[in-house]
Amino acid sequence: MLNDRHLNLRLILACVLWWTLAALSLVWNIYQENQNRQHLAFEAARSFFEQIRITRRWNARHGGVYVPVTDDTQPNPYLRVPNRDLRVSDTLTLTLINPAFMTRQLSEIAKEKDGIQFHITSLIPLRPENAPTPWEAATLQQFEQGLPEKGEFIVDNEQQSYHYMAPLFTEKYCLRCHADQGYREGDIRGGISVTLPKIPRISSFALVASHLAIALGGTLIIVVMGHMLAASYRELRHQAEIDPLTTIPNRRFFNDHLLLELRRRHSTPLSLILCDIDHFKTYNDHFGHPAGDQCLRLVAQCLRNHLQRSGDFCARYGGEEFVLVLPNTELSGAIILAEKIRHAILALRLEHPNSTVGNVSMSFGVATDECVNVNPELLIHQADQALYQAKHLGRNRVEVWHSPIQP
Repeated sequence: MLNDRHLNLRLILACVLWWTLAALSLVWNIYQENQNRQHLAFEAARSFFEQIRITRRWNARHGGVYVPVTDDTQPNPYLRVPNRDLRVSDTLTLTLINPAFMTRQLSEIAKEKDGIQFHITSLIPLRPENAPTPWEAATLQQFEQGLPEKGEFIVDNEQQSYHYMAPLFTEKYCLRCHADQGYREGDIRGGISVTLPKIPRISSFALVASHLAIALGGTLIIVVMGHMLAASYRELRHQAEIDPLTTIPNRRFFNDHLLLELRRRHSTPLSLILCDIDHFKTYNDHFGHPAGDQCLRLVAQCLRNHLQRSGDFCARYGGEEFVLVLPNTELSGAIILAEKIRHAILALRLEHPNSTVGNVSMSFGVATDECVNVNPELLIHQADQALYQAKHLGRNRVEVWHSPIQP
């Protein structure tokens, strides 16, 4: 009887310990999910901000862009610059859109689609509607104290949303409109806040149910859940490394994997091809950005179709530039592949009136590391120099980097 009591006690203690561990695991996982939710919201809001900032910088560098005056787009009364409005004809008047006006219009479009809101603001705004909210004002003051960015969940009228804000620094292009406010290049002029109203909440029921199953089922459920979590993180990693427009790897993937390939090879050469669509800006200007995006997609697909080995990969290097990494490939093989791709791009027959050949073409720079070093920056520089030479010699050609002759 005593032995039975001891056995039952041990079973009870084991059950209590197991359920305690399951409860602690549940609490910990809820905390982790909250942290992940915070992180994902932060990164999503930051990405929106970066896209807006890049778009604003493009606008500012061009001194603004002219668009037709419509009922929805009226001249900006706060923009006091020469030639703000251009009368083209009796039915067409163009008005200058500066970065601030453009940001507001982008915010209105985004809000119509999915509720995301952008708000450009400052402690001394030119436009009264750009005055900061109390949260934005407090954040702007924190920026003045050195805070680089800020994001947090805020509950308003029982509705939870995520608020993110980062500062805008005065660049030389901004002084055209803001110099009379006393700003100098490098000053914090204000900021842009991003509000994400639809951040999915954690499903407490799913967590409780899964941990109850763990408590009842043991190791099998733990393994299954581990695989599910691993698959989720792989998917997030995949999304972070793929260029959304061309669906090929992005520059982040390229930087990580080039260094990896350089380090793990064994006495074998590695070739790098850096390529650039010739006169792509004029192509965009002539046909428009939708056609430019389609051109980028077709070029990326062409590059990918010419990679036959599992170790080879291509990536979007930036803008209209692409890069191909060819492990275990000598210089001669890389040149042959570059020429094949060059002809394949011409065979797409994408009309380009501003090109010397009448169609979209590409220039290529090839460099090969014969296992001398594992310096990715040097190899990229060599390929870039070869690409520069290809452009200098007339474009639509393949050039190779050659080591300078030592005296």
